[in-house]
Amino acid sequence: MEALHVVSALLMFSGVFFMIAGALGIIRFPDFYTRLHAAGKCDTLGEVLIILGFMVYEGFSFLSVKLLFLSFFILLANPVGTHALIKAAYLTGVKMWKKEESR
Repeated sequence: MEALHVVSALLMFSGVFFMIAGALGIIRFPDFYTRLHAAGKCDTLGEVLIILGFMVYEGFSFLSVKLLFLSFFILLANPVGTHALIKAAYLTGVKMWKKEESR
């Protein structure tokens, strides 16, 4: 196995790790805001790492340029979408979890 394949596999596996961590955060955290925080941060990083792994595996080609634009779009769109969802939830009165409350 070549070194580029190893680097590509490491990037992809680390991306999958962050995606699984985000899914566990959605299950584990107590309220909407913390769940969306876990999903937004971990999914953005996981998706970008997986795409970077594909780019390393593919080498420099037209497909890797498309993947670069896709990762740039994800880096812009995911945080904006997460922020919009959290702001809409806050404005409609979704309550935040307090430490004294049970889950």
